Amino acid sequence: MLEGGAKPEEAGPIAPEVFNAGGASPVLLVCEHASNVIPARYGDLGLSAEDLKSHVAWDPGADIVARAVATQLDAALVAARVSRLVYDCNRPPDAPGAMPEKSEVFEIPGNRDLTEAHKSERVENIYLPFKDGLRHVISGGEHLKVMVTVHSFTPVYFGGQRDLHIGILHDSDSRLADAMLETAEDFTSLDVRRNEPYGPEDGVTHTLIEHGLHHGLLNVMIEIRNDLLAAEQDQKIVSDLLASWIAAACEKVGVPLSGDLLGGGLSGGALLGGAAASGKVT
Repeated sequence: MLEGGAKPEEAGPIAPEVFNAGGASPVLLVCEHASNVIPARYGDLGLSAEDLKSHVAWDPGADIVARAVATQLDAALVAARVSRLVYDCNRPPDAPGAMPEKSEVFEIPGNRDLTEAHKSERVENIYLPFKDGLRHVISGGEHLKVMVTVHSFTPVYFGGQRDLHIGILHDSDSRLADAMLETAEDFTSLDVRRNEPYGPEDGVTHTLIEHGLHHGLLNVMIEIRNDLLAAEQDQKIVSDLLASWIAAACEKVGVPLSGDLLGGGLSGGALLGGAAASGKVT
């Protein structure tokens, strides 16, 4: 959700957005870092406009891709509406990264020396509404069997180049991740790796545990290098790839998506040619 999108409320709890709430798919999509919006009550956290457009404030391209996949699969999508710098909804309240004072090389002045009252206000007005909103969608969807969280990552981190293109992440339940990794070569020759560029040891699987494992949903976290999502045509290539790939992985783990749920009419080999298969999205 770009900064020009719908603004969250300036006071009180900020619930997540639920896109395609009536989706019939057994797949539920989640995008915890969909927005770079900082509500006026928090100022600008001492950051520049350029900082807030960068990966430090959100996952560029992730929300657009998640919405496109949700549309193709007729799946519901739960998306956060506030920058992860105010509160990272993929972290529990006691995690250091929930309200970071520093993220990669970026100092976050507005998060320095937060009082317990300040932290509690963010937990109560951002994290808990997101948690409760996602739990409400899951509890109200008896047809839901699978949860997929969609993220993007920066190609350069602490000055080092990251070569992989897509990470398939999981916690203790690897079934869906295994299925995606086993079928990856059917869809693309992009560099796909397990639990990279992050893994459970980095604290990134909170949503998978809290809402996937605890609700009995097969689950996986997908990380896409954000330079593959820089242009509109690239976003379409990647979203088409993911829709087909997720559908195939679901079939492999015994959760078939009926043909009428694949809005794009995608088949298993739909992306064997072209930019995605060559390892380049141009």
